[in-house]
Amino acid sequence: MHNKKGLIAEFKEFISRGSVVDLAVGIIIGSAFTAIVNSLVNDIIMPFIGWLMGDTDLSKYRLVLGADNAIMYGSFLQGILNFLLIALVVFIMVKAINKFHRKKEEPEAALIPDPQVVILAEIRDLLKDK
Repeated sequence: MHNKKGLIAEFKEFISRGSVVDLAVGIIIGSAFTAIVNSLVNDIIMPFIGWLMGDTDLSKYRLVLGADNAIMYGSFLQGILNFLLIALVVFIMVKAINKFHRKKEEPEAALIPDPQVVILAEIRDLLKDK
């Protein structure tokens, strides 16, 4: 019984670590973000592509090899198209978020030399000339 209590205590310690909680939050947010990106691609971008191309379902294209055998290259092309569109949307969103979070770099104020430093530099230059 002592071993079970130790196991439970270890599990509680493992779960309460910040990294595990952060990972769980990241997975949940990632899942919600996936739904947003998929909706954007499937509900907004793909209908526009379908309007341009005449059809958005590439999965029906295939090379028939026999009665029950075909190479489904259309499904492969559909997967590539979906990947590229989703990657593009994620890229654009990440760039927008980074631009939003990026602090505007403030130009450094022009350094005004201390008058004593200027005088000392002039004295140094005069001594070099002699």
